[in-house]
Amino acid sequence: MNTTPPNLPSQPPVNGGSASASGTSPTFSPLYQQIKALITQSLQAGEWKPGELIPSEVDLATRFKVSQGTVRKAIDELAAENLVVRRQGKGTFVATHHEARAQFRFLRLMPDAGEPHSADNKILDVKRLRAPSEVARILDIKAGDSVVCIKRVQSFDGAATIVEEIWLPGSIFKGLTAERLSEYKGPMYGLFESEFGTRMIRASEKIRAVAADEATAQLLGTVTGTPLLSVERTSYTYGDKPVEVRRSLYLTDRHHYQNELS
Repeated sequence: MNTTPPNLPSQPPVNGGSASASGTSPTFSPLYQQIKALITQSLQAGEWKPGELIPSEVDLATRFKVSQGTVRKAIDELAAENLVVRRQGKGTFVATHHEARAQFRFLRLMPDAGEPHSADNKILDVKRLRAPSEVARILDIKAGDSVVCIKRVQSFDGAATIVEEIWLPGSIFKGLTAERLSEYKGPMYGLFESEFGTRMIRASEKIRAVAADEATAQLLGTVTGTPLLSVERTSYTYGDKPVEVRRSLYLTDRHHYQNELS
């Protein structure tokens, strides 16, 4: 069997260039990573929608003219990155934010007692604005380009716990309104996925301790100066494209931030 399937995208050397002046040889991606890139391209292009079954390993091996083991290794990595979900006896499905397991993947605020559950959302404001320079820089758009700014409060068991400011590229989220957000009953990322064709793949966060200002304290039903956890998140879709800046303030008198390191 040929070790290189036809029609694979050319893979640049690691760190982006050809052999360096020092004489080191260029390094190319392993075959399974090339297959992973092809499958990811199909996901990005919408060939298989969120929640849909993708072709079997045998079918994909035939399609790309590689071994089933190569495809399996590629899908293993995609599953580890939460892009697909394996279901015993059923096959491999495109991951979706509508799954219960996905709803807490991007929210690490856990209750001190009891099981984690979805928050009640109160939309305070939705505006279409010109992007401030800092937001534009993070979203990789031009300062002054259209952005949607959402402000909301999330409550658990009737207690206001999170105040959020969310910035989204206006070119992607046309038609997003306060009314649509308020009437939608599922997770916000599920709405972005199903109605705006934008799936959050990964996120990076910066976390620090801050003191509540007067306006935030009022929204959270606490007093000015109360310690809060400030979380600034940048979320990315396929191709590592930034599509969200989210600034959250967490009240942690009954919750804690939980992360698992491996």
